Amino acid sequence: MTTAPAADTWKWRRDRPGLGVWEHRGKVAIAGIGHSRVDRRWDGKDMTETLGAKAIKAMERALADAGVTKDQVDGIVCCPENMAGANIAGAAGNWGPREYFAPPYDSEDGLSIITAQWLIKNGGFKNVKFAPSDVPDIGQHVGMAAQAIGDKKASVILTVYTGANFEGRYRRGGENASDKAPGNRAFSAPWGNHGGNDFLNTFSHNQYVLKYGGKHDDVAPFVINQHRNGLMNPWSFYTVHEPRMLTMEDYTTSRYILNPLRIWDCDRPVHVVTSYLFTTAERAKDMRQKPVYVLSHSQHNSRIRSTQVVLEEMEAATDFAAKLMYEGAGIQPKDLDIFNPYDGYSLMTQFWLEAFHYKGVKRGEAWDFYKHIQVEGQTPLCSAGGNLGNGRTRSAMYTDSIEQLRGHVGYTEGFDPIPDKRKVHIKAETAMAAFCPPLGGGWLAMSSSPS
Repeated sequence: MTTAPAADTWKWRRDRPGLGVWEHRGKVAIAGIGHSRVDRRWDGKDMTETLGAKAIKAMERALADAGVTKDQVDGIVCCPENMAGANIAGAAGNWGPREYFAPPYDSEDGLSIITAQWLIKNGGFKNVKFAPSDVPDIGQHVGMAAQAIGDKKASVILTVYTGANFEGRYRRGGENASDKAPGNRAFSAPWGNHGGNDFLNTFSHNQYVLKYGGKHDDVAPFVINQHRNGLMNPWSFYTVHEPRMLTMEDYTTSRYILNPLRIWDCDRPVHVVTSYLFTTAERAKDMRQKPVYVLSHSQHNSRIRSTQVVLEEMEAATDFAAKLMYEGAGIQPKDLDIFNPYDGYSLMTQFWLEAFHYKGVKRGEAWDFYKHIQVEGQTPLCSAGGNLGNGRTRSAMYTDSIEQLRGHVGYTEGFDPIPDKRKVHIKAETAMAAFCPPLGGGWLAMSSSPS
């Protein structure tokens, strides 16, 4: 096995305008989906539900979905960084090794973080030649996998994303484990800001309301519809654990996390692993499922002038991301059918919706659009419910896009597609999905055909 070149020597990112249509447009396909069970957190006892066990299960399901064997896999792209607080500074990062767990769960690797090397060793993969160690988060690593297939670094790649949630450890590593708040963190960390997005989004969101009108609770129809869509999803955390529809009263009377951000505006941390199988368009033709073709991918990281992003910067950042994606995919807003932006906080979504001009929406029009986004209508949005409707999987958006483009939805453990109420009633030939907060991350554009 060999590892990929470091990111600074292998130029895989598409992070600037002017690159034109992606050189591998339509030549890379997604042929398999695999999810583990979505739980609130690991109970610390059931060794069949450790993060490592969930990862292997998700990979095996993606393989079965595509009809591919482990021996055919020659690439694994796995992001070891997650929310668990493992392998980083602070008391929370010194959780392992645990002498009272037997191998392969006797260290952090395999238990609270997952590396490609651990998966190769314990998952039964014998022919992997591409296993990069510097893999970014899911919003970018699906782009890395697509580029690697196009660049012929591998022919069958499994991506693995781990959403970890361990009691007492969530967001407890790195700077959050420190007794001090240096630099700009002095203006946010002492008030409980766990990483920036909640605090950053509320500031620009308040400016949005002042500029365009309305009030914060006008986002309620979007949040409620996310839960509605999630309850149509057989593997959703809420379908399995809390199958109750969210109401307007539930939302408007819920407690504030950071005014005006309510608890239902925030996705719930969960314990889950998702895997996708990327391959060449040519090989995908002979696999079990209808191929979904990659049109482009992009990454961006926008800087701000001060400690808080202002509305002008938020809109500029999302406009920049939209420009990268439409240019690389070779399509225009009128061509986009399925749109699955990141919704880790509900306040993010309006910026994406308006920047991408999905279904013709312009700046300041999100509130009205949110009243008409049901999957049965002509303007569906986040048709699987995203993270708000499924838990913080950070992958629901990709799975839904793939399923809608395949023409069937309703992921099941038995891999037999069963049409369900979540299937959109509009043409579904193109899709864009992302785990991407407004200031930085990555997007993926997909199509039901290679051209």
